[in-house]
Amino acid sequence: METDLRKAKVALRKQIRGVLQKIPPAARNAMSAQIRDRLKESAIWKNAGAVLFFAPLPDEPDVWPLLEDALADKKITALPRFDSTGNCYVACQVKNLRGDIVTGQFGIREPGANCVEIPLNRLDLALVPGVGFDLQGRRLGRGRGFYDRLLADVPGIKCGIAFDEQVAGKIPAGPQDICLNFILTPTRCVKFAD
Repeated sequence: METDLRKAKVALRKQIRGVLQKIPPAARNAMSAQIRDRLKESAIWKNAGAVLFFAPLPDEPDVWPLLEDALADKKITALPRFDSTGNCYVACQVKNLRGDIVTGQFGIREPGANCVEIPLNRLDLALVPGVGFDLQGRRLGRGRGFYDRLLADVPGIKCGIAFDEQVAGKIPAGPQDICLNFILTPTRCVKFAD
């Protein structure tokens, strides 16, 4: 059963990545701007005092400009940082995008060692990347489970950030996969039943 689940996830990742590769950079930038605008107008953004962001990879929506907005709005702003001792990600506060950001172990931007860890129970909103999402709140990650382990301890709103092309009919999921409260794309914001 677990092998079947893993195979189904691998196949769906490959399918969605193939679709994402066909999106021209200009279209990707325009859709990212639509996502940022939609998020800034949402109640989940306006009501959040502490936000966990992600550093987007090239095939993910670019929410990075919202970090500056959050800092200007005096929101507590955090990013995941890889903790090699625990082989997991922790949330760390970012106060200055120019001085606090380094390239992490996996080549992803993350808070430097000078940034303090924030308890996950202080986060009101987690913006969540993924390869794919469905309209039942399930998320398909990159396959190592790092985000599911991080999100397991976040009591606040977990919002998947995606291009419409990343929304699938059904994401295969197991008991370790964390469900989201919302998914936000360039064209819609969908809330899932609690």
